Amino acid sequence: MEAEDPALAAQGVDPRNRLNELSGREWTYALRSVISTRYPTRGPGSYAHELRRAHPSPKPPQLLAELVRFFTRSDGHVLDPFAGVGGTLIACSLEGRTAVGLDLSGEYAAIYAAVCERLGLAAQPYVVGDARRLAEVAEVRARRFDLILTDPPYAAMQAREKTGEHKKRGRGAATPFTASPDDLGNLGYWEFLQALREVLEAALPFLKPKGHLVLFTKDLQPTAEHHNMLHADIVAALREVPGLEFRGYRIWHDQSLNLYPFGYPYAFVANQVHQFILVFRYVP
Repeated sequence: MEAEDPALAAQGVDPRNRLNELSGREWTYALRSVISTRYPTRGPGSYAHELRRAHPSPKPPQLLAELVRFFTRSDGHVLDPFAGVGGTLIACSLEGRTAVGLDLSGEYAAIYAAVCERLGLAAQPYVVGDARRLAEVAEVRARRFDLILTDPPYAAMQAREKTGEHKKRGRGAATPFTASPDDLGNLGYWEFLQALREVLEAALPFLKPKGHLVLFTKDLQPTAEHHNMLHADIVAALREVPGLEFRGYRIWHDQSLNLYPFGYPYAFVANQVHQFILVFRYVP
């Protein structure tokens, strides 16, 4: 029987709960399979979105904070090997956790530093480097993490020309994350899957046993050659990694996205207003 923490007990936290510091009611709410949000993109509640929007796909720190609260305790450590403009790191600062981020882009690192200054947050360690050489990063080797929370590039999705609302407003040009040939976002579909598996498999030795890997992904439109359900192919690839268990997924519905009549009036082409949050547990 775990020793009872009086402060946590007063909040309704079961003393057997070693994963997080949520009450039973909070735990139940966190298990909903669909998260539907409309986070502000202006003002204090946007967490400096006007700076973070320089990234093609910045994740809301509020959403990431919800995941951090579920998969870590207040002394938790979090790793993000595809840190972008630092959404995971900001979430950890808001929740009192420590984090290490890694990204190829020095530009994104500078934006993260500017966001921290704007918000009055102490910056978490952010290393400009290649996630495929994670084991060489001193800040990563120095600790073991409770959670890997990341938003990797979705194959070459951002490197393609835009359609829909972007094209309508004259912003149809491709917006790759970086121009680097080392960027996983510039790889083809199958090359991306292999590279992502290699990055995450190499990160697992720095994850505590029974720690979690949580990652975002978005499907591509199907083609005649393949269904392009990227979330399913990522699960299939990562299930081959020894010790990594797939635990399920949640769907994030982003209400801020505009709808567009793709395919009208000839064919069905879905508006993708959701992303998958894939959850794995590491049991070596």
